[in-house]
Amino acid sequence: MIDLKNKTALITGGSRGIGRACVRFLSKAGADVAFTYNSNKKLANKLCDEFTDKNKVRSFKVNTNNKSDIYDVINSVKNDFGKIDILVNNAGIWEKSEIENLSLYKWNKTININLTGTFLLTKYVVPIMKKNKFGRIINISSTAGQRGEALYSHYAASKGGIIAFTKSLAGELGKYNITVNSVAPGWVKTDMTKDVLENQSEEEKIIKEIPLRKIAVPEDVAGTVIFLASELASHITGCVINVNGGSVL
Repeated sequence: MIDLKNKTALITGGSRGIGRACVRFLSKAGADVAFTYNSNKKLANKLCDEFTDKNKVRSFKVNTNNKSDIYDVINSVKNDFGKIDILVNNAGIWEKSEIENLSLYKWNKTININLTGTFLLTKYVVPIMKKNKFGRIINISSTAGQRGEALYSHYAASKGGIIAFTKSLAGELGKYNITVNSVAPGWVKTDMTKDVLENQSEEEKIIKEIPLRKIAVPEDVAGTVIFLASELASHITGCVINVNGGSVL
C-alpha cells in the first residue's frame, strides 16, 4: 500500500542505526535514496551494495557540523537524482555530561550537529520542494526533547529545538504542499545506546519503565518514518509521533 516510486529521499546519518533502517525501508518502498555518513565509508558502501540491482541508492560523506558540506551535498543530490521529495533529518549525537562539567565546546557541538544541521539541511532543501510543489520533511527528535533528560541537558535542548522547529515550519510550508513532522523515539537499540544497554541491570530498569516492556529497534522508528513519507500521511503535519512503547504518554 505504501508506494514511493518516482520519489527521491535524502536521509542523514544513514549508514547505521535508525538511519540505516530508514534507507532500507524507503528503498524497498520504491524510492531512490541518497544518504549521508560521517566517517564509516565501509559501512556506507555495504548498505549501498544491498540495492545494486534495485533502486538508486548512493552515499555521501558529510560532516553535519559543516555548513559547506551540507550545502554541497544538497547540490550533489539534486544534480545526481534530479530532485529531493523526502528529507529525513536523522544525524545526531548523544553525549553524557553533568551541567557543571558541560563545556561550551560540547554544548555547541551537540547543538550544531543535532539542531543547526537540521536547520541547514532543511533550509537548502525547501526551495527544491517548493519548486516541485511537494515535500515531506521528517525530523528525528526524541522523548528527551519533550520531557528533558537528566545528564543530557544539551541533547534534550537540541531535540526540543527540533520539535519547535518542526511545528513552526509546518505552518509556514503547508501552502506549498510540504508537510513537516517529527518522530520522537525513546530508547532504541543502536550503536549510540549500546554502552548503556549492555549493562543488564540498567536495561532491566529501563524496560520496567516502558509500558510495552521492551526497547525499540531501529525498524520500529523507520516504520513511522515511511508512513509519514507516504500518501497515507498526506493530511498530517506539525505532529510529533512518539515511538517509545508508551514511556511518554
